[in-house]
Amino acid sequence: MMFPLLVCAMFLGGHPGEAAPEKDKISNLPGLDNQPSCQQFSGFLDVPGGKHLHYWFVECQDNPKSCPLVLWLNGGPGCSSLAGLLTEHGPFMIQPDGKTLKDNKHSWNKIANVLYLESPAGVGYSYSDDKEYEIGDAQVAKDNYMALKDFFRLFPEFAENDFYITGESYGGFYVPALAVEVMKDSSINLKGLAIGNGITDYAMNRRSLLYFGYYHGLMDKNTWDRLESTCCDKDRCDLLQPRGFLCKAAIRLTHFMTFKMNPKLNIYNLYHPCVEGEPGEIRDYGDHVKVYHPGTMSIESHSQLSARMRDISRLNKTISMGVPCVNDTDITTYLTNPKVRSALHIPDNLPRWEICNEEVFRYFDREMEDSREQYLQIINEKKYRILVYSGDTDMACNFLGIEWFIDSLGLEVEESYHPWMYKDGEQSQIAGFAIRYANLTLLTVKGAGHMVPIDKPLEAFQMFQRFIKNEPF
Repeated sequence: MMFPLLVCAMFLGGHPGEAAPEKDKISNLPGLDNQPSCQQFSGFLDVPGGKHLHYWFVECQDNPKSCPLVLWLNGGPGCSSLAGLLTEHGPFMIQPDGKTLKDNKHSWNKIANVLYLESPAGVGYSYSDDKEYEIGDAQVAKDNYMALKDFFRLFPEFAENDFYITGESYGGFYVPALAVEVMKDSSINLKGLAIGNGITDYAMNRRSLLYFGYYHGLMDKNTWDRLESTCCDKDRCDLLQPRGFLCKAAIRLTHFMTFKMNPKLNIYNLYHPCVEGEPGEIRDYGDHVKVYHPGTMSIESHSQLSARMRDISRLNKTISMGVPCVNDTDITTYLTNPKVRSALHIPDNLPRWEICNEEVFRYFDREMEDSREQYLQIINEKKYRILVYSGDTDMACNFLGIEWFIDSLGLEVEESYHPWMYKDGEQSQIAGFAIRYANLTLLTVKGAGHMVPIDKPLEAFQMFQRFIKNEPF
């Protein structure tokens, strides 16, 4: 790790960083043996309506002025992008003790300036003056765009850099919706977007999970045969648009028997154990209640849990939200440490940091049922590159539903389905499989779950590097 940090130090005096807000500069981050030479900043981006979105910006370990600028958005809705920084692809990773940070040799800021934005207001340390956090997809896109404009006001030296919007999970809606807003602004040098295991279409995601479950051994042949006999005839078998009441009932029953009856399945990675609360579980600890995100990207599961949370809110107990099957104690411990809050310039009057905000989730207006319109607007411009990648063991936003969605856009295939390779030392290995359209690449990452950089950091970095450098897969 020392070599890239030294390289970074060589360039610090060479780029026009005078415009960067000195008050937001992170000078001494707790938990590191050695402070990074690359500059990093933490502060708030102002959005009309009295909203203040917290950002953490890490400059490129190479020459920041020539590196692209990348925005990263986690999903939820209501979960913090700092999870992306501290557990996925930031310059350092949180350790199990909740106190220590270790250098990440696969950090994305080796080749890019990365802006991590806690969005919408209410998430993480982001807040609004009126403390009202009811919001929907359209307003989130507008607020994220205005936050970007404020970022370029604070950091005008990056205004001409190539710009990419990236994210995962519910970011599958956030990213294309924001891209449509940014496309209207010629002052932002948008080049493309990348989405990891993103929600694209609720219906396709839910129906494809049945096929995913069957072919991963989560149901037996008799269960599958009953489903087929109810829903299929000699001319047609389409679980996406089921015919009749009996077929719809059979689909609901199969979902319940396969997934609801097996809550210990880790929805974010089928092959990992479930080490924390189950999806949609609500635990009452007496003085507070902890709710676990439903995980699966179906509008029904989100709506059902939101309704249950509204009932719980009448008990006048503190409600927190956790990530199912994933222990988030380490990152929560770190980001609630008073010394860390001080280093990040977080005002004392702001509440405790949590990985997901239950109020944002509970009241979120899920206006989008799919992202088809946004994808087609971006694709039809014919000047933006799109990468859609999926860990193939994820059940929350499974790779098959995402493939169905991209196929439904009717794009012309330029390179048929094929393995893509990554370099592991001197050897090349299969990282997954890819298909290339005119300005969109769809690929899988073999053996990875919902958070690809956690499970496959080397493959994820090389994937990101090729996308940024516009190299083939």
